[in-house]
Order: sequence, then structure tokens, then C-alpha cells
Amino acid sequence: MKLAAFERDGVPGVGRLSDDGQSIRPYELSRDEAASGILPLIGRSVAGGPMPELGDPVAMSGVTLRAPVPHPRRNIFCVGKNYFEHAHEFAKSGFDSSAASGAVPEAPIIFSKVPESVTAHGANVPIDASVDPSVDYEVELTVIVGKGGRGIKKADAYDHVWGYTIVNDVTARDLQGRYKQWLIGKSQDGFCPMGPIAVTADEIDPENTQVRTWVNGELRQDANTRDLIFDIPTLIETISAGITLVPGDLIATGTPAGVGIGFNPPKYLKPGDVVRLEIQDIGILENRFVAYGD
Repeated sequence: MKLAAFERDGVPGVGRLSDDGQSIRPYELSRDEAASGILPLIGRSVAGGPMPELGDPVAMSGVTLRAPVPHPRRNIFCVGKNYFEHAHEFAKSGFDSSAASGAVPEAPIIFSKVPESVTAHGANVPIDASVDPSVDYEVELTVIVGKGGRGIKKADAYDHVWGYTIVNDVTARDLQGRYKQWLIGKSQDGFCPMGPIAVTADEIDPENTQVRTWVNGELRQDANTRDLIFDIPTLIETISAGITLVPGDLIATGTPAGVGIGFNPPKYLKPGDVVRLEIQDIGILENRFVAYGD
């Protein structure tokens, strides 16, 4: 099942996409429920209750997409250096505060992005050169937690996955290097494009899924989730060991090689650049980067 959060004539909605992606059937939700994106649907699914009724189809051309979870309940969990080639390119960049322990981490590196950094497919992402002009892109398959839990074992981890979406883990590299802890450089306004849709777990094979990035039409990242250092069950086991996961939590699983900082010289984003992310069986997340204030 493919779901989208959207806005139509200023009113938020959530619906199920048609097989051809050309129309969407809105669920009958209150305005407050719809404002939180797919979270009410996850809640009903976990509780085992019936899904809301579906309304008449609406053409996708008549709606504006929102992020599937427009404002997460808490920070988005993220994973650093989780593809082998990216781990090596980042370790060589001079911005990796963990490089002293080796290019490839021995355990998952977990950080977070604040909820307010989330923005939608098609939205402009600001580059504030007065704060940091060294802005980079990172395509990431992102887990959407269904059933919550603490101390989840790897063997049971997929039972706790509701579905998946795409996140662009946009990063201010100078801030990342300056502060060593990554939250500030990862959490600037608009630095978490998400979408365009969410898919339920049965729609995708997370262990064999192609992930790609283009910048202004140039292919920069092209990898498969087979190349993950730590797979999704390991990440869920790691995070839930002492932290109770709750329905709607998001886990961005890491990015492959080909980020801007991996080039010599680095290929940072500049105003006017268009970044297009594609993950097999989910879709395309595209955003234009603009000068802050434009």
C-alpha cells in the first residue's frame, strides 16, 4: 500500500495512491488527524482497529504533497557511515570526528535530526551562506516504526516495521566538523526533505533496494541496500536497547558513497541546484536548493 499526506485547497489530507499513481483516495480523518500525516493510520494499524473509510479519488495534479510525517513526535534517528564505500570517503574528508577509530565503524553510529527540519517533496531548501555554505546531500532509506518496543531483538525487528519512506539527510559540513556532534549541522531549517510517499513494509525488499541521487541531472549516488554495514534489524536492536521505540518513529539508515564531500574538490550544493533522490519501489524525492530568504 502506498500512502501520501497532502494538502488540497488549504486543507490537509492523507490518502491511498492508485496503482498508477495518478490519483489518491483520501481517508476520512478529522482535520487535526490529517495534519499529522500518516501517524493516525499507523496508530490504527498497530491497535488492530479498522482503517478509516476512503473517499472518492482525487487527481494527484490537484494536490500538494506534504511529508508523510510532517512533524515527527520526536527527533529522527539517523545512522552515520553505514555503507562501506561511504565510510571510507567520509573518513578521508577531514570532517569525520569518528575516524580515529577506523573508517568502518565497529557499531552503529547513531545521531538525530530535529523534527522541525522536515520539509516536503517539491519544497525549496534554504542554504544560509552566513551560517554554512558547505551544504551536502545524502539519500537514505528510512524506516517507519509500527509496533513500538524496548529491547527488540534482531530476529523480531521486522515485526516492528510499519513501512518506509525516503529522507535526504541534508548536512552543513562545516558545522558538522566544527561541533563534532552532528545534530546542529544536520538539523538546519529544511534539512530533512521527506517523501514523496510512504509505503507499507510489504511493498519493498529493504535488503535489496536500489538507492540513487542526481544533482542537476548528474548521477552522484548509485548503490544497493545490500551494501549496508549494519542492516535494519541490527539498527532496531541497537536503538531499542534502552530506548523505547514508539509508533511513527523514523530511522534513516545511512547514505552510500557519492556525497559532495567525497569529491576532490568537494561538490557542495549551491542556490539553484536540484537534487533528485530515487529509491526503488518508493519513488522520487526532489527539491530545489535556494539562497536563504529567497
